Amino acid sequence: MLSRMDAAQALADLTEISSQVVHVAIVDGSGAVLATTIADAGRAARFVEGVTTLLEEADGLRRSRGLPGLAQLEAATHEGSVFVVRREDGGAGAQVVAATTRPDPDRKSTRLNSSHVSES
Repeated sequence: MLSRMDAAQALADLTEISSQVVHVAIVDGSGAVLATTIADAGRAARFVEGVTTLLEEADGLRRSRGLPGLAQLEAATHEGSVFVVRREDGGAGAQVVAATTRPDPDRKSTRLNSSHVSES
C-alpha cells in the first residue's frame, strides 16, 4: 500500500508527465483519500463518491456478463475523461487512483449539428 508520502509524490509525478490531467485522487480500500490535487475537501469527497459510483456500476455490468475483475475504467465525454485504475491489495481492499483530464485536442468531435448528418 502507498504511504501518504508516496501518494503525494505519485500525484506530483502524474501531473508533471501529463499536461491534460486536471485532478487526481488516490484512495485506499476503506475509501479514505490518501492524496489529491483537489484543494476543497467537499469537492474531493464528491469526486471520490462519483468514482465509487462509476466503479460499482461497471462492476455490476461486469458481473452480469460473467467478465473477469475490473482493473481499469475510462469514461470519455466532450468535456474530458475520467480514468480509474484499481489494484487489489490483499485483505486491505482495493487501492484506487482516479484522474480527470481535459478533452483530447486530437480527438474529433462526434457531436452532430445541422451542417452534417453522418459521421465518416
